[in-house]
Amino acid sequence: MSYFVSEGFMRIGAFLLSAVQFIAVPLCGMVSWAGIPQRITVQPNRQYQVLESFGTSGAWWAQHVDCDETADEIARLLYCQDTGLGLNLYRFNVGAGEYDNPNSRVAGGHWNLRRTQSFYVLNEETGEYEFDFTRDANARRMLDLAIEYGATQVILFAKSPHFSMTSSGHASGALTSPTSNHPPETYQAYVDYFLHIADWFVAQGYPIFGISPINEPQWGWGGDWVGQEGCHYKPEEMVALMELFALEMQKRGAEYELLGFESGDMSNAYTNYTDAYLGSEIIRDYVNYLSGHSYWMDNDIFKKWWAGRRMARLYPDIKFEMTEWCELGVSTDSPMFDSGIYQANIMIQDLTLLNAVSWQSWVALNEDGVLNLVGNNGKIPDYENGVLTKYNRYWAFMHFSRFIQPGAQRVQVRDAFGPGSQLAKVAFTQGDETVLVIVNNAVKPQDIRLGGDYNTMQWYVTDGQRECEQAYDGQFIAGQTLPARSINTFVLTER
Repeated sequence: MSYFVSEGFMRIGAFLLSAVQFIAVPLCGMVSWAGIPQRITVQPNRQYQVLESFGTSGAWWAQHVDCDETADEIARLLYCQDTGLGLNLYRFNVGAGEYDNPNSRVAGGHWNLRRTQSFYVLNEETGEYEFDFTRDANARRMLDLAIEYGATQVILFAKSPHFSMTSSGHASGALTSPTSNHPPETYQAYVDYFLHIADWFVAQGYPIFGISPINEPQWGWGGDWVGQEGCHYKPEEMVALMELFALEMQKRGAEYELLGFESGDMSNAYTNYTDAYLGSEIIRDYVNYLSGHSYWMDNDIFKKWWAGRRMARLYPDIKFEMTEWCELGVSTDSPMFDSGIYQANIMIQDLTLLNAVSWQSWVALNEDGVLNLVGNNGKIPDYENGVLTKYNRYWAFMHFSRFIQPGAQRVQVRDAFGPGSQLAKVAFTQGDETVLVIVNNAVKPQDIRLGGDYNTMQWYVTDGQRECEQAYDGQFIAGQTLPARSINTFVLTER
């Protein structure tokens, strides 16, 4: 069968799947069977991926939080299992040094917030670069606090090689876009630099889960737009660099994973990057994960189904991590309730259609994060006078991360809803518990009947009046009414 014919069948299958099986739903569906209780049944024998982590990133904000009390409160809200989100993974940004670069092009307005200090600094007396791990102190403090409150995994990631290793002398990309800003003659220097940093953190006792030395290589970066650190790579350039990492980590017996390649688009438009990366025997024999970002596919059931099915068919031994999402092409204001509904739908899609073993937000704190330090401008964080604020995405995240623990197994959920169902759902089992998350996207309440032989249940609701608030705790009751426009988490225990 030709590629085009097989892809055509996949497209038909995707349409039928989204129209009949209702793995995920768009935010604006057609008419549902409102008012008629429909059965929703978890099928524990239909098993999928094992959940490994929920996390978020400290990029661009952690280094700016000077106040110890504010830093502690942010870490508690994110990582405390009892009083926060209960996240277990923290992404630490290994800065490429644009803050230190005297010729930095990342300047002007709020773009200055995206410049980072580096552990790799020039000794002006010797003219040589040396490591100084006392630098980026605020960001390291946030890392320490995240671990203190419950983070058990850390990913060290970078958006660019150190500016001294680039062609342009900037970590913000090449002067002409799209061109790689990383000359091959400094590939090995970058490998040694990054592994030195990772090994230092390991030696200090940090729970380093993995390193991610490339970020969204398909984008141009640089040129006339220099809003942040970044580096473009062609597929073959990306593979050559990551092969060096794999070989050197294997040689050293590294205790952490090589993660990559942080694809900025998981749709079919950029499968050449995935195929080049996992087509390398050196990389494929070493890596266990593919990292990608859930951008540009929001509520596109086919794109996500296609990407997930393709991964499962071609690379069944590789786990997928969703390592960045915020709403790009922002259509819902962060303070609005709809922003939480939106994120909950995306999380369900990524867990069910992409089979993600980890879901990590981008980022923890900014105008599009789950938290923000809101000042008079209402958007760009005010690190001096801003009020720490929970956006509705915070409560949406809590419906998953507070209740679904690492090691939980995703299982099938079946329902009796007809075409146009506006319910999105996902279920995990852990010990004698089943955690079922249901988003009711409809503007009307929806009557349901929960199938299964359960003993007790807890029900948590986020809607226009409640923020992940417990609505019920007692004996199992099958018949329930989901509030209009709501996120619902049911914790069910077996008899």
